[in-house]
Amino acid sequence: MSASDKKFIIELPLKVILTEDGASNFISHNKKLMRFRLADNVDEYGISLNKFSPQSIQSMILLDYISKIEISMSEFVSSRQEVMDLSKVVVYSLLYKQFDRDVYAALIQCECVRKHNRANPSHLIDEKTKMSERQLRSILQNKETIIQSTRRSILDPIWKAIMTNPDYSDEEKNIYLLMSEKFMNRLGLMNWYIITLFHKADGANEMFIAIRNLLSSYMEKSKVAEYISVMVMELALNNENTNIRKEARNMYQDVEDIDALIFDPEVRAKIVAELQRNHELVFISWKLGGGSSSIGKQGKLSITLYNKDDEFQEVKENIDNAKSSNTAKKTLIDFYRELPDGQEGTDLGLYYLSYLDDACKKVNVKFESLVNQFSASELTVITLNFNF
Repeated sequence: MSASDKKFIIELPLKVILTEDGASNFISHNKKLMRFRLADNVDEYGISLNKFSPQSIQSMILLDYISKIEISMSEFVSSRQEVMDLSKVVVYSLLYKQFDRDVYAALIQCECVRKHNRANPSHLIDEKTKMSERQLRSILQNKETIIQSTRRSILDPIWKAIMTNPDYSDEEKNIYLLMSEKFMNRLGLMNWYIITLFHKADGANEMFIAIRNLLSSYMEKSKVAEYISVMVMELALNNENTNIRKEARNMYQDVEDIDALIFDPEVRAKIVAELQRNHELVFISWKLGGGSSSIGKQGKLSITLYNKDDEFQEVKENIDNAKSSNTAKKTLIDFYRELPDGQEGTDLGLYYLSYLDDACKKVNVKFESLVNQFSASELTVITLNFNF
């Protein structure tokens, strides 16, 4: 279930980097954009949010207004649920967009559409067809009854299959029913234009079957969102604890058992306050695949975590020279295996990673993890790449 169903407002310090379309929209509404220096030392333009509704972020992603989201904090434990919810909102939004694209690609291959194209070569419906939102809304404004009945015709067999599946618990059935509706509710106007145009044509059932098959596939893919959010949180906490240990050694040089020390709530609060004062932060960024014109990149998501001082000015140079002698590039599983024995979270991290990897393989989501470590600056950059 997405974050928008759980919590109306999320409180996190967000930097939202806008696409060209997003920036144009904000400027046209007299909204002033801010210039940010991001964790990778690149300057970008966007907006800053401290409180936001998940639905507003999702709507902006679906409109191709957002290219990247970044948060930076010294301490993540108190915002655990908010960070996980944000991650799920981003992943669900990407899945909704990709579902809509895949449905369109399937519809234009259906025989009823191909037959129309052969008979109307000057009015083709294909991958190059462009219609404005205003034009589509005008065409569809009197077709709500057709849309609802056709939507029900598409969903009924899906719902029946869910309700009669003996392997699903009652909770799982409810989640799948809700998820099927969510994907259909976010189907774009262009797809509904095609569906309503051919809903009574010979071969219309071919369209419905294609949509059902994709819907079933994306409902399965949506499971990955939960695993991703847990993995991101685990990595953030691991980076947070790395920073806390380092600061604890500076603040309490006579204490041998640092691990016991940092889990004393009062001591930990003092260490976190010192980290905040020194701007020692952990950064998480979600970089979304290209917009509508970026062929082949729309379904991509890169999640990157940095633990660094936010005043450190050599990050970009280090990243650009990632193949130099002081840089070790490895997979995330290698990174976990090389952590010191006894460091808490190691086994848990490997456990989450294996589940995420298995979940992605089962639903044909490409996943790779990379870790770049820069010994000179003690900077660790962890990247999770997904292609949905």
